[in-house]
Amino acid sequence: MVEAARELESERDEYRVEDVQDLGFLDSESFDLHGGRFVVANLHPMRSAVGAWHRAENGEKLHVILDRYFEEDERQWKVMGHYLTNFHRSISTYVRGFLTAGFSVVDVIEPTVTEEQLDDHPDLDDELRVPNFIIYVLKKP
Repeated sequence: MVEAARELESERDEYRVEDVQDLGFLDSESFDLHGGRFVVANLHPMRSAVGAWHRAENGEKLHVILDRYFEEDERQWKVMGHYLTNFHRSISTYVRGFLTAGFSVVDVIEPTVTEEQLDDHPDLDDELRVPNFIIYVLKKP
């Protein structure tokens, strides 16, 4: 995703992959959000709650299993051969956290695929059924 973003970046953009639990890579007062946006892209809380597909005996995807949504804790599962750890939080916990930190929420986006993208990648058809990601666009007044 970072490589794709870098292809579209302007001279003012900078994309980094870092651990947000340790912001030591940032110099103190090295940026100012006034007049700018802070964009958070995350796994959708609906998917991080459990998010597995319930399938028919023939393997057909029937619906996504949503369980333990309000239990906020560490969740792990295997994706494409790699273990992923996510700290599941509800949407309201995220939004309250942003507001408490002094941000205003400008937009909330649940991206999906277009019909044109489905023509190129038909295996993404379940993206029209459930959100996998969520993007919060924030601003500091």
